[in-house]
Amino acid sequence: MNAPHDPQPSTTAFAALLTAEGTALLDAVRDVEPAAELAVATRLRRDHPADLVSAALAQARLRQRAVAKFGAGDAARMFFTPNGVEQSTRTSVATYRAERFKELGVRRIADLCGGIGGDALALARAGIEVLAVDRDPLTCAVARANAAALGLEDLIEVREADVTEVDTAGYDAVFVDPARRGGRGRIFDPEAYSPPLSWAVAAARKAPRAALKIAPGIPHEAVPEEAEAEWISDGGDVKEAVLWFGTDAPGSHRATLLPSRATLCAGRATMLPDPDVRPVGRYLYEPDGAVIRAHLVAEVAARVEGGLVDETIAYVTSDVARTTPYASAYEITDQLPFNVKKLKALLREREVGVLTVKKRGSAVEPEELRRKVKPRGPRSATVFLTRVAGAPTMLVGHPAP
Repeated sequence: MNAPHDPQPSTTAFAALLTAEGTALLDAVRDVEPAAELAVATRLRRDHPADLVSAALAQARLRQRAVAKFGAGDAARMFFTPNGVEQSTRTSVATYRAERFKELGVRRIADLCGGIGGDALALARAGIEVLAVDRDPLTCAVARANAAALGLEDLIEVREADVTEVDTAGYDAVFVDPARRGGRGRIFDPEAYSPPLSWAVAAARKAPRAALKIAPGIPHEAVPEEAEAEWISDGGDVKEAVLWFGTDAPGSHRATLLPSRATLCAGRATMLPDPDVRPVGRYLYEPDGAVIRAHLVAEVAARVEGGLVDETIAYVTSDVARTTPYASAYEITDQLPFNVKKLKALLREREVGVLTVKKRGSAVEPEELRRKVKPRGPRSATVFLTRVAGAPTMLVGHPAP
């Protein structure tokens, strides 16, 4: 949901930002802190229209928010809407996907539901010609401005249209990023996307190559049999899932971890069965979220010669240390039944003052536990709140060397 102070601008107000006066105002307010906005606005309104000053200040706020997704360099030159900042693909993910398209031989692509152009920019930077389609006039205006701002207008055509009416026959591939947010927040039913997933799949099947960006929580039964389903994480956080059509791995599940680009793939027919539950060993492995979403925990367990601590928990335990990009490894020093007093005493004995709390299968909030145990001392530790063979358990340890 958009913040109350960041309403969607009108197309007229946005167009004014592209004038010489608007550009000068954007430069003037680029580094304005929130606490100083009122004073700055009051001063600038003496010489500039009030609506233009408000639009420039709002754009400056959006650019500051966009740094996390687009980087400081691009964010300072690009233009945004509140919805655009919220829904755009971050540059690291868009760049990875664009390079996959390039590796598949794609030279011309129809980017349907193109938004403010985040994916189109990455595709163009990979040398791919892009038709970016969106039905919202303001969004299209922003996408055009972004293509121009980054010097990519020769490779990006922005078209205001209903994506369901666009002929993509002349393109090597299509990319569809349906809207997954409505007036009440996130949409979880794929058929409630705009356009619905079924339409996107039909469009993908007509193209030589295609990718559909979807929510990472999509039910696996909703994935078409011929699609390669890829879950992507960036810095350990799962960002999205993509359904690929026309690749050399149809019917497979893939987990890709950025920025390393490590990728784990298994065909649906060859995926390993769930690992056995076993006693907690010396090491605990925490699989990356993309691995978990892709149902590839068993593949990680096989690599580290491990099993599960509980049949419903995605923690893998083993007696051996194995380096794998697909899971974080911890050396376990203590296993306790869930008991705050016992944990507090243990941490005090070990002089632990820096405590990292992780949980899976526990209702206890990490901050609540940290307040109760009041860690003090020069040492650090990690505690896992979880279940072991069905019993609430605390596992204490530290990152494996």
